Order: sequence, then C-alpha cells, then structure tokens
Amino acid sequence: MAVRGRHRRYQPNRINRASLTVTAGGAGMALPLLGAGPAQAADVETWEKVAACESTDDWNINTGNGYYGGLQFTQSTWEAYGGTRYAPRADLATKDQQIAVAEKVLDGQGPGAWPVCSVRAGLTRGDTPDIRPATDKPDGNKKSDKKTGGSSIEDVEPHTTPQSRAGRAEMYTVVRGDTLSGIASGERVGGGWQKLYDANRSTIGGDPDLIIPGQRLALPDGTTKTAGKPAESDGKKAGKAGKAEKAEKKAEKAEKKAEKKAEKKAEKKASSQRTEDRADRAAKTTGGLVAPVSAALGTPYHKAGSAWSKGYHTGVDFPVPTGTSVKSVGAGTVVSAGWEGSFGYQVVVRHADGRYSQYAHLSAISVRSGQSVGAGQRIGRSGSTGNSSGPHLHFEVRTGPGFGSDVDPVAYLRAGGVRM
Repeated sequence: MAVRGRHRRYQPNRINRASLTVTAGGAGMALPLLGAGPAQAADVETWEKVAACESTDDWNINTGNGYYGGLQFTQSTWEAYGGTRYAPRADLATKDQQIAVAEKVLDGQGPGAWPVCSVRAGLTRGDTPDIRPATDKPDGNKKSDKKTGGSSIEDVEPHTTPQSRAGRAEMYTVVRGDTLSGIASGERVGGGWQKLYDANRSTIGGDPDLIIPGQRLALPDGTTKTAGKPAESDGKKAGKAGKAEKAEKKAEKAEKKAEKKAEKKAEKKASSQRTEDRADRAAKTTGGLVAPVSAALGTPYHKAGSAWSKGYHTGVDFPVPTGTSVKSVGAGTVVSAGWEGSFGYQVVVRHADGRYSQYAHLSAISVRSGQSVGAGQRIGRSGSTGNSSGPHLHFEVRTGPGFGSDVDPVAYLRAGGVRM
C-alpha cells in the first residue's frame, strides 16, 4: 500500500538540498571549475574573521541587499567562480562550500574582493589552504607540478570527487546538483555527455536524466600528467597552450552541436516510456488536459491542519515512488524551474487560460524557465525534496505564479476532461 506523502509548513529559510539531475538541455548546468594557476589560499580562521566582519559570522544570511552568505558574495561572482556547483546561491551553501568558492575568488581577484574586511581579518595571498575535502588524497605526481609551473595544492571542493591542479582523476563521484552534461563540460570529456553516458551505462541505468549522488563514473578520456618528460622551452609551451585553447573551443562547439542533435533524436525516438505516456493520455483525457501522474489521490485539496502555513493544504498530493515521470497537465510556458524552499525542487507552468500549475518535491527537472511544453510532456521526476514526509508529487493550480493564489486542482483537471 502506497504511503501518502504530505509536505510540511512552508518555511522558505529551511533548506533541504537534495539530489537534482537535469537533462542536457535543462536548467542548472554545472560550470567547469575556474582557475588554472597557482592556488592563493587562506586558512579557515582567517575566512571566519572575514565572515565576522562581512556578515557577523552568519553563513546563511540573505537580507535582500544583493549579497549572500557569510562572505557576502554577489550572485554574479558566485556563478562566475563555480558556486552553483554547490547551491543556487551562496546563502544556501555550507560554510566549507562558501570558503571553497572564496579561495577561487581570492586566487582570481586577490584580497581586494573584500576591500575593508580583508584588511581587518589579515587576509592575504597564501600558499596552503587550511581545508580540503575529506576524500582528497595526496597527489603522487607532484614532480609534474614543478615542471609545469603548477601547484600541488588540491582544489578545495567539499563533498566532491578528489581532483588536483596537477591533472584530472579518471573517476568522478556524482554530487548533488550534478548533470551528465555539466560533468562532461567540467571534465572536458571528448564526445560530451553522450560518450560519458555510454561509458557508464551499466552504472547509470537506462535513463541518462537520472543520476544519483555517490555514483562513481569513469571519465572515458580522463588522464593525469606524468613526470619524467623533458623540460620544454617557454616558446614551445606557449605554442602548445595556444593550440590547446583553439582545440578546446572547437571541441566545445562540436559538443554543443552534438548535444542539440542528440536532443532532437531523443524527442523523435519512440521509447517505451513515451508510448506509456501517450496511452495514459488517451485513456485519461477528452478535453485537452492530462493527469500529472498515473496514481490515486493522496492528501486532498483544502484539508485543514496546522501543518500548513495557510491552515489548509493548498494542493493535492499523489503518492508515487521517487523517479516517477511527472507530466505537464496542459500546454504552456515554464515560468519557474528550480529550488523553492519547503517545496523543494519545483516546476511552475503558465497555461493559455491564465492558470498556473505547480509540481513540487521533484527529484529531477527536465525543463528550463522560458521553455514551451505540451500537454503530457515530461517536465521532471517525482521525489521527496524540501519539507516532505515521503516520496510524492504535490500538485497545485493557481491564478498567479506564486504561493497563496491556489484554486481547486481536482476540479480544474476534471473540467479539462481528466477522469479522477
């Protein structure tokens, strides 16, 4: 008997980040790590002094002034230095993750990124980071670092695969927020996410959209630099660097083209899942709308209770296992796709009749904001992210895009021809 999932009171500041995977064309693409020169690092105690000056040591602060987290990152800086690999904003990341990004900012911009507090805290360009992920291990190719002018200091990446500036690891451990496309781009995998998926099909399974934190993926062309090669002249190094940069840009363009072609092929391919979706739509609809999932109703709309901030349940729940395909109930445009506090990962779609449908507590999102979707098109997979008591889909119909404008979702679906 299926467990009836129910989400708890809406509390935007209680963040429960969970696994999110997105298709190659979807939202939340992970950025490759920036910085290839010697690391400029500071110890944790110094960063804590900077945070005490910037935010009174509140690592989750968000006052609405455009600066986030204990070290007061702007959103543009957080994104430019790879912060979205950990969380959408700095205030949603852990202390270690914020420091990891700050190390990259210090490397790229120097202490001047914090003009006042860096002076007060004594923040300077150092050469040994005080923190490193628990999974990091000493790199056995330090001689190679000396020959290439690099540093043997490892990138500080809390809870991620150990990778050092000396080279690339041949295995990658999936972390929260990762996608195959993002991993392929960040690790510069030739052939893009398709080759990465082909090399790890037995680990990932039949759906490349669904990767799980903790999975170990083999990088098909992952290599590490080796010591013992003759030293090259500066001219040769510069020439090789220029050629490598051109080749890299060319490979990136080819990868993007390949991804677009793959997406088109995937849309045209008649998989068993799409066949099931079409059959489900044919059986359930007569008036243009479809059911978001094939399941019985759980917690009903407008059920009263103190567990909900409005005093009643603002939607209807469908108790389904994590990973169940979630479909848009009608054609429309995606206006929101990402993390939304106690709703976890959600998608909101605006329909032609002016109504908005919300799909919450997702484990995977397959669309991006601004994308047009059709009735019955898969927009994600069910889960239990945010404030949730178990795997289920929370579904709402609203008169506006935000929380608090709900109407009866079951009545809306039935009016559109869905039998429930």
